[in-house]
Amino acid sequence: MARKVRIALLLLVLVIAGGSAWLDRAITTSWQHTVWVGLFPVNADGSATSQAYIESLRPDDFAAVAALINREAKDYGIAINEPVHVQAYAPLADRPPPLAGTEGWAGRALWSLRLRWYRWNAVRNAAGAKPQVAIFLLYHDPRQAAVVPHSLGLQKGLMGVAHLFAIGSQEAQNEIVIAHELLHVFGATDKYDADDMPLFPDGYAEPERKPLLPQRFAELMAGRTPLAPGEAQMPASLAEVVVGPATAREIGWTRAP
Repeated sequence: MARKVRIALLLLVLVIAGGSAWLDRAITTSWQHTVWVGLFPVNADGSATSQAYIESLRPDDFAAVAALINREAKDYGIAINEPVHVQAYAPLADRPPPLAGTEGWAGRALWSLRLRWYRWNAVRNAAGAKPQVAIFLLYHDPRQAAVVPHSLGLQKGLMGVAHLFAIGSQEAQNEIVIAHELLHVFGATDKYDADDMPLFPDGYAEPERKPLLPQRFAELMAGRTPLAPGEAQMPASLAEVVVGPATAREIGWTRAP
């Protein structure tokens, strides 16, 4: 009986959270007002390297993320001056709950609730304006981890977790990861296959280009620039990235007449 009560309470909380999330999503994807995005650095591995890197971050280090999305939004006819405003907040002492180890729907549901609680606390305690979207930047010492965990962006809950390398040479790639997860929050889907190759046509920045290959840019949700059949490369920075037509439709953008 006690187990059934716990499950019932969990379902009730999920229903309430789902209704609130629907309203939040409707507001943040109408593109009638600026969406405030908060970036919260976190020391993912507890290392001195990651901590030193986080302490070296400056408010304008993430300007390229907002610049890309605002530029692309205007290309698709979004009329407001600043579709997204990206701001870095003070680092968080605690790490978000890990996804690893969750089993079954109940485990994932509990993880989701714990992550939402983590987000609520982060936003509630943030100094200044409260962001509508929260992206947690988990920095890793590259000497301790050659590969970082998979990042994620959740439209339900308006939050994301971006796993990044705490080293200056990876800043441009970190920005791409942050922008990618942010568009997940707005409703965009991945556009690459099991081999990380961009899917045609949705994963191509210019699917109508003639000749089709090589492409000039990477589609943000595909992550790579197609060069030849079976060959693609990572963009060097967000300057080589665009939002493709399929992604624009998913997040509610439309091409200007």
